[in-house]
Amino acid sequence: MLDNSYKLELSKEEMKQLGYQAIDAIVNHFDSQNKKLPVVTATRAEMDNLFLETAPEDSTNANEILNFILKDVLPKSNIVTHPKSYSFVPGPSNYISVIGDILATGFNVFAGGWVGSPAAAELEIVTMNWLLKLFKFPAKKGGGIFTSGGSMANLTALVTARQQCCGDDFSKAVIYMSDQAHSSNVKAIRVLGFKKEQVRIIPTDLEFKMAINKLKNAIAKDKLEGLTPFCIIASAGTTNTGTVDPLNEISVICKKENIWFHIDGAYGAAAILSKQGKKILSGIEKADSLTIDPHKWMFQPYEMGCLLVRNHKWLSSTFSEKPEYLRDIEGNASEINFYDHGIQLTRRFRALKLYMSVKTFGLSAFRKAIDYNIALAEKVETELRESSNWEVISPATLAVINFRYHPINSKLSENELDQLNQNISEEIVKSKEALLVTTILQSQVVLRMCLINPRTTFDDIKDTLNKCETLAEKYFK
Repeated sequence: MLDNSYKLELSKEEMKQLGYQAIDAIVNHFDSQNKKLPVVTATRAEMDNLFLETAPEDSTNANEILNFILKDVLPKSNIVTHPKSYSFVPGPSNYISVIGDILATGFNVFAGGWVGSPAAAELEIVTMNWLLKLFKFPAKKGGGIFTSGGSMANLTALVTARQQCCGDDFSKAVIYMSDQAHSSNVKAIRVLGFKKEQVRIIPTDLEFKMAINKLKNAIAKDKLEGLTPFCIIASAGTTNTGTVDPLNEISVICKKENIWFHIDGAYGAAAILSKQGKKILSGIEKADSLTIDPHKWMFQPYEMGCLLVRNHKWLSSTFSEKPEYLRDIEGNASEINFYDHGIQLTRRFRALKLYMSVKTFGLSAFRKAIDYNIALAEKVETELRESSNWEVISPATLAVINFRYHPINSKLSENELDQLNQNISEEIVKSKEALLVTTILQSQVVLRMCLINPRTTFDDIKDTLNKCETLAEKYFK
């Protein structure tokens, strides 16, 4: 009898059974995640013991594999959608976008070129136009591309900036960014071959914003030394504090000095959907390039970043290649091949999940969610300031707040306070009841909360703070 296993197929009934079981597991996860512990810890030895094996030569029943994944793989990951996942930048996600990802993957849609999928290319154009309008980028000239995340969006932006401003010779080009800029920018600069001597880290002021006078001084000095200031990277919502650099002032400098203005809004740019956020982000529309990250505060699953540019021709003139094997599928100028707008040739259909969720819930729901997050962080700040145990180090800004345990009558030294707050974080994480870790601000160890999950409640946060206080009291005993 002929062995058909090489076709890698299941029967229709087997596919349906497996699919229903997988969907049921996802629905159950969404329904029950709030009741689970958000934190998982494991050693490499424990994981090796559970998973390490040689690739099997023979088949295993698909249901058996799925059950193993549901029992031993997925529960071994932190729940970043959990209401008490406060650290880093949580990924709140939403079920509609999950379905979008399932469909895009299930149909294995190629979203690189128009001929591969006209519908996928068109939906990327449509959703990109939504974003261009939201950030007031030029409607006709503006363009962009969906990427795997903010890191790839920043890299794509800097490749574009280098090509448009420097061409092939960037030996004297200088880039400026603040000491609070995201590390992905540093990584992108290194990948592009810039030397450390070509990067200026501009100090921030007491509000953690790029110091404008120091930026001007650095530019002036570089020009006097015969160097070419070519790009300023501003932050629209730093990861540490949610702070937005003075975008309007930086845009004036860029225009006067003919410098490319890139804004890394991977964290905070989505706040433009709220009235308060729109005010804080004033000047964001003046960027030459803007990174946003829908898998953060636009509630999309990983992976989905985005780069917007003022002129779509900047992307095509930077990335377009014409190999012989693609010569028959170029189409006309209006039929965009997104592989000509970025680094990837093979691209997944990322636009579908954003399209489906916006169409389902409407932008008003996204606006309300962001308004809620901003208000929640401000309420937490008020709670902390009214307590004799807590000290606010960086106020609530775009739903990020930094604080530390520091009782009014405490006689602890700075080193002891640092150790105390580090201990509080470690004990909270060890309890697995919340993900709350530290960062360093003003040379102090502080606790940081990023509250972009619309399912996080004030009671969730009060419960965590109460546990922190209980742990601190044990320290004093």
